[in-house]
Amino acid sequence: MGDKGFSALWPTFCFASFIVTLHLVNGDLSYSIPEEMKRESVIGNIAKDLGLDLRTLSSRKARVDSEGTRKRYCDINLSTGDLVTSEKMDRESLCGKKPSCVVKVDMLLENPLELHRVSVHIHDVNDNSPKFRENEVEMEISESAEKGYRFSIEEAHDADIGQNAVQRYSLQKNDNFILAVDSNKVELVLENKLDREKQNDINLLLTALDGGSPQRSGTVVIHVTVLDANDNAPVFSQAVYKASLPENSPPDTIVINVSATDADEGLNGDVTYQLSHVSDDDINIFSIDSNTGEIRVTGVIDYEEICAFEMSVQAKDGLGLTSYTKVIIDVTDMNDNAPVIYLKSLTNPIPENVSPGAEVGIINVQDRDSENNRQVSCLIQQNVPFKLVPSIKNYYSLVTTGHLDRELVSDYNITITATDEGSPPLSSSKTVQLSVADINDNPPVFEEQSYSAYVTENNKPGSTLCSVTARDPDWRQNGTVIYSLLPGEVNGAPVSSYLSVNGDTGVIHSVRSFDYEQFRSFKVHVMARDNGSPPLSSNVTVSVFISDVNDNSPQILYPAPQGNSFMTELVPKAAHGGSLVSKVIAVDADSGQNAWLSYHIVKSTDPGLFTIGLHSGEIRTQRDISESDSMKQNLIVAVKDNGQPSLSATCSMYLLISDNLAEVPELKDISYDEKNSKLTSYLIIALVSVSTFFLTFIIIILGVRFCRRRKPRLLFDGAVAIPSAYLPPNYADVDGTGTLRSAYNYDAYLTTGSRTSDFKFVSSYNDNTLPADQTLRKSPSDFAEVFGDCDSSPEVGAFLCICHS
Repeated sequence: MGDKGFSALWPTFCFASFIVTLHLVNGDLSYSIPEEMKRESVIGNIAKDLGLDLRTLSSRKARVDSEGTRKRYCDINLSTGDLVTSEKMDRESLCGKKPSCVVKVDMLLENPLELHRVSVHIHDVNDNSPKFRENEVEMEISESAEKGYRFSIEEAHDADIGQNAVQRYSLQKNDNFILAVDSNKVELVLENKLDREKQNDINLLLTALDGGSPQRSGTVVIHVTVLDANDNAPVFSQAVYKASLPENSPPDTIVINVSATDADEGLNGDVTYQLSHVSDDDINIFSIDSNTGEIRVTGVIDYEEICAFEMSVQAKDGLGLTSYTKVIIDVTDMNDNAPVIYLKSLTNPIPENVSPGAEVGIINVQDRDSENNRQVSCLIQQNVPFKLVPSIKNYYSLVTTGHLDRELVSDYNITITATDEGSPPLSSSKTVQLSVADINDNPPVFEEQSYSAYVTENNKPGSTLCSVTARDPDWRQNGTVIYSLLPGEVNGAPVSSYLSVNGDTGVIHSVRSFDYEQFRSFKVHVMARDNGSPPLSSNVTVSVFISDVNDNSPQILYPAPQGNSFMTELVPKAAHGGSLVSKVIAVDADSGQNAWLSYHIVKSTDPGLFTIGLHSGEIRTQRDISESDSMKQNLIVAVKDNGQPSLSATCSMYLLISDNLAEVPELKDISYDEKNSKLTSYLIIALVSVSTFFLTFIIIILGVRFCRRRKPRLLFDGAVAIPSAYLPPNYADVDGTGTLRSAYNYDAYLTTGSRTSDFKFVSSYNDNTLPADQTLRKSPSDFAEVFGDCDSSPEVGAFLCICHS
C-alpha cells in the first residue's frame, strides 16, 4: 500500500492504540501513545489523574524531568493540566528492537516536595518499510546444481517491531526457483535445474512485506548468473556469535572472530567475509577482516548511547555462493560518567529567622551509568548550617540545621559533592550561593553602660553637653538608630525644658542655663530606637553634673550687716593675749574652693590689739589689755572667697573694753548721728511702759541666778541670733572653710529699747575663751545703779540679765 493509504488510516490507528491513565503501584502513572505524535499532542490529563486542580499545579511549580535522556520529550500544560509531547518520539531511535519501549519522566511538585513517576509506553507505528541492504543481489549458480539446492538470501530489515516488522516474503513467479522462509533465514530453492545454454542470466524480484496497516514492502532484485560446478556454499561454525565488549574500548580492539568453511576446492572454496545488515549509525563502529573474519572496533563505544549491537556477517566463496550468520555484541558499562548535580529549586535569600529543618532548596543528581556505577551519595563538605536530606529517588532536600544570624554570616557558598559507587568512584561538585535576609532581631546597643556630662553653671543655652552612640548590627532601616529623651522631670519641670537630643547624631544640647546653687546634678534617660518593624529600642542613663562658678559673694551672718543695726560686745579689761573676743560668721553659696573663706582685718582702732583667724573668723586679743587702750574699739573685717576672681564682703565689729556697766560711756558716739533723736524717743517710751514689769521680773531672775550659779549673758536690742536651725542646709560644718562651726553657741536676747544700740555678753564653749570669773558680773546694787542712770543716758536703753543654763 502507498503512503496515501497509510495517511488515511493513521487517525484510526491512533484512536485504537491510545490508552488513558493506568494507575500503577505506589501511585505511578502510565500512559500509552503511538510513536511519531506531533508536538503539543495530548498524552493525558495528569492533573485529573492525580486529583489536582489547576491552581495547585501553578502554585506548586509542577514540572517534568526526563530520566536517563538528554532530550525532554514531555511537558505539562499548566493551563489545562495535560501532559503533552514536546518532541516527536521515534520508537526506533529510542528503543531500537526492544519489544517494550518506555520513556520514564518524573512529575515534580514543590511545597511540599512530591514526585510522581510517569511511564509513557511508545507503541510502534508502521512507519518504516522493509529494506534490503542492497538494491540488487548478485548470485552465481552452477548449472550443475541439483534440484532442491538452497541458496541463502540476506533478510530484509524493518526498523519496526512486532506485527509491523517483516512478516513474509514473496518471489516473483519464475520457472526455476521457489522461496523457502523460516524463522532465521530466507532461501531460494532450486525447483528446476538450470540450463545455462537456454538462459545464462535470470532476474528475480524478491519482495519483503510487513504486517502493518497499511502494509509496507521492500524489494530487491536477485540477478542469477548460471555457472558451472560450484555446488557448495560456505558454512559458518556457529549460527549466532555472541561477544561482550567494555565501553570506551580503544580502536582496533578485537571483538570476535567469525569463521566459515567451504567444501569446495580451489577458487570455489575460497571464503571472504563482509558485514551485512549494519545500521547507518553502527557502520563506522566495527570493521571485519575480509580474509580472517576478525571483527575489530573502529569507532566510539558508549554504553549510554547503545548497550548492544546486532549485525550479520556474510561469507562468500569464489564463485559467489554465500551464507550468513548473526553476531550479537553486548556492551558492558564502565564508570565513565561523573554524577551531574541539578539545582531544581532554591529559596534565596533566606530569612534569618527561618526555623531549623526548613527546606530551602531541591537538588537532583543523575548519573548516566548503570547499576552500581549510577548509585550516588551527596554531601556538603563545609561546616555550614545546612545539610542534604534524601527525599525521593535521586532527589535531595537542602535544609537548615541551625539558626541563621545575618549579623554573623550574611552569605553562604555551599559546595555540594556527589560521588558514585563505581570503581574508581567519580564525583562532581556544585556551589550554591545563598544570602541571608535581615530580620529586625537586634535592638540598638549603646557603646557605654552609662554616660556622664559635665557642664559649667551659667552655660549658654544650646551648648553641647555630650554625645551618646548606639550601634545596631541589623541592615538598612533595621539598623538605622533614632535617639530621643524619655519623659521625666527634673526639679519638678519636664526634662525637655533642660535638655534636647539630636535624633540622628545622639548629640545632647542644653535648653537653658544651669545654676549650680539650685541643683548640682540630675539624670535623664535616652532611648535609642531602630526603624525596624516592629521597632526595637534600648535605654541608657545620662548623668549631668554641673560644676560651680564663683558667682556668689560671701554672706556675713554675724555680725548683722550695717544699716540694720550695729553689734557691740564687751571685752573684759583683764583679758589676756589670745583670748577669744568674738567671731565673724560668713557663708558662701558656692562650693569647693569658691566657698573657701578667709578673714582679714582691714582696719582697726588699735592695729596691734586684735587679730582674726584666717579661716575661722575668730577675733582674739594679741596681747593683754592695758589701761592705755581705748575703751571703744572698731574693727572692719573683710571676708574673701577663694574663687577666680575672688569675691568679698565686709562688716564692722564694735568692741567695748570694760568690766562694769557703770563704766560704760554713752553709746551716742557709736550710734549714727542722724538717728539719735529717733532712738532716744523709742527708749523713753519703752522705759516708761515696761519699768514696772521689769522690776518684778528682775527680782525673779536674780533668784534664779543665785540658785543656778550660771554665767549671765546680756544682750541689747538688735543682736543677731544664730540658732543651728537658722542656717541653710547646704552650709556644711566644715572646719577651716569659714562656714559656721557648731562648736560655738551664740544666743540672743532682745529688749524693747533702741533698734540701733546693741550690747552682748558672749560665751563660748571653746578653749581659750574668757574664763567665767572674767566676764561681766553685776550685783543687785549694780542693776540699781544702772537703772538710776537711765534718765541721764537714754541711749543706753533697758537691759535684761538672764541666767542661762
